[in-house]
Amino acid sequence: MTPILFVYAKGGPPLEYAIPRIAAHAEVHVLALAPLPESTGPTWRPSCASVTEEAPREGDALIELICRHAELVGAGAVTTLSEYAVVAVANACRRLGLAGAGGNAEAARDKRLMRHRWHQAGVPVPGFTPIREAADIDAAFDRLRPPLLLKAAWSAGSTAHVRVEDRQQAERAWQLGRSVMAESATEGYAELHSARDGVSDFLLEEIVTGEADAWFGTDTKHTWGDYVSVEGIVADGVYHPLCLTGRMPTIPPFTERAGLAPVALPEEAQRRIEEVSRGAVDALNLDTCATHTEIKLGAGGEMWVIETAARFGGVMTTRQVEAVYGLDMLGMLVRQLLGEDVDYPERMLTTGTGEGPGAAGSLVVLAADPEGRPWRELPSWDFTAVDWPALLSDGTRIELVREASLPDGTVMPAYEEAGGANAMAALCFLTAESEQTLLADCEHVIAALPRVLADAAGATGRADRTDDAEADV
Repeated sequence: MTPILFVYAKGGPPLEYAIPRIAAHAEVHVLALAPLPESTGPTWRPSCASVTEEAPREGDALIELICRHAELVGAGAVTTLSEYAVVAVANACRRLGLAGAGGNAEAARDKRLMRHRWHQAGVPVPGFTPIREAADIDAAFDRLRPPLLLKAAWSAGSTAHVRVEDRQQAERAWQLGRSVMAESATEGYAELHSARDGVSDFLLEEIVTGEADAWFGTDTKHTWGDYVSVEGIVADGVYHPLCLTGRMPTIPPFTERAGLAPVALPEEAQRRIEEVSRGAVDALNLDTCATHTEIKLGAGGEMWVIETAARFGGVMTTRQVEAVYGLDMLGMLVRQLLGEDVDYPERMLTTGTGEGPGAAGSLVVLAADPEGRPWRELPSWDFTAVDWPALLSDGTRIELVREASLPDGTVMPAYEEAGGANAMAALCFLTAESEQTLLADCEHVIAALPRVLADAAGATGRADRTDDAEADV
């Protein structure tokens, strides 16, 4: 098999899922720029021909490191699943003469450049202003309609996103945002190609109003989020949208709780979303890479493009797509990077295959209620202590994604809006008979977890006290 260099950094699908699928099509050599998830090592290490750990570098030194390892293993392709390594890997591929995202990869990473390209191409986007210094905040409030959303230009997972109403609040949020990004960088959640850009670059953006009911209807008591993602692959400059994934409603500011597939939208609506995503991806002029394009859904059929990434959706998006639509997107991308034939759907798939579960989803466990209010108490996280069948519908299954979860017994991290997904305690993968059942089950779990975990902690404490008493007798 042809060798492939897989550059590992924080974020992206867990290795226990990703590595075996890459290894089905290539000889996998791992270059790790962040600590590897050894708790799942027995699952993914046997699929690797080699694993090398290196301290991360910046700029040209990082590109040289990737190129050197690629040449050492004779790689026919280089890839990554991490948002933070996309630009560096794209630049290394160009230097090596290998297929990759190309010279415009930065436009799928820097939210300011991304929106500028879209504005030029007539792609519908919210109004925005780059923030480099305090004077830019005044300019933003002069030309944009508040409330506004402060965003870190290189962030992921809604990190350093803060809603602001006026100039003074925006200045405070900008200081907070830089502090959050700096702290995230110390934990490995930062742009690898340029750490300075990852911490200091921001934008202010108008908050557009989504209307989920206008798209999903009001005939269900369970509420969908007001945006969707188009999962796809660009192959030699040609965009192939593959399917949609949906969301639960976010919590303030815009932190995701769960991603779901399929999406309960009629085909006509999905086709309109598909075309908007095509305009957005084409405007970025990417070469060969995965794409994850988020689109806000408004009243009267209006849409705004929020973001396109030159990588697959995070958490368990690739596994959701494989379970429901039968598409091994990781394998498809690897074959494309190696110059092999790939059978893309003629049009984006709008329904599942019917051969697997009716629906699949990723549930993020955060210490916040359905409205985003932080829990008053912070019990310990313990997946094994939860009576999951009591919380889920018949036919729904749940499993813990160990690589993205804290060990049982760890106190739940406090949820803070500016921190976004940094406060994630655990990630769970669910399958259900239908998307509406899955949505209802996710809602029930989120509402019940504070009580369930507190009760479990109380029961453990009572058992410990009983054991101590018995030991004293």
